[in-house]
Amino acid sequence: MNQRRINKQNNFYYMTGALVVLLLSASLAKSLMGGMLESLLEGVIAITFLVCVISLGVDKSWKRFMQVLIVIWLLTAISKRFVTIPHLDLFMLGLMFAFFWGTFSSIAKQVLFSGAVSGNQVVGSIALFLLLGLMWALVYLLILALSPNAFSGIEHSAWGQNFSQMAYFSFVTLTTLGYGDISPNTPFAQVAVYMEAIAGVFYMAIVVASLVSAGLAQKSTQQEG
Repeated sequence: MNQRRINKQNNFYYMTGALVVLLLSASLAKSLMGGMLESLLEGVIAITFLVCVISLGVDKSWKRFMQVLIVIWLLTAISKRFVTIPHLDLFMLGLMFAFFWGTFSSIAKQVLFSGAVSGNQVVGSIALFLLLGLMWALVYLLILALSPNAFSGIEHSAWGQNFSQMAYFSFVTLTTLGYGDISPNTPFAQVAVYMEAIAGVFYMAIVVASLVSAGLAQKSTQQEG
């Protein structure tokens, strides 16, 4: 029973699973009508937040910060059902970005150049990649909200309606595939896009270097022992 609980040996499996479910839910929710789509997506995001906090419970430095962000985000999501406040969606996107950034920073400290390589750490590097793509998707949603003509191939609407498409565009850019069905029009959007492409290339190099160096150090330790 204890082996099924989230701990340092399996926490990234749960977190990566939650992030994959979030991405799948966002794409499947596109078939629902507006209000239902937004409610479903916000519910899945809230669950993802909780899984991330529980998974990172071993990192006390970020736990309280992310708990506060979750409470504020939930209060904001509930408030928008009853009152109309200008730029509330922008505030929610900003909170989501801050949460994912905190999660990314916490995982990076536990995965990159952290000693022995385990399956959990390899899965953690996948979680880092997913978080990187999600954070840039939020940046694109913020840009689109502030400048409706910033991207071609996507219509300006509520962030929940465009979340799946921007996540798709973000990961296509992060992996430098560049299909071209969605493209940036404004200089600021173009800068954000090529910066993500650069980050994607450097991330792969950093992760490979980290895992190789950690693996060599682990092998050397075993031989000396």
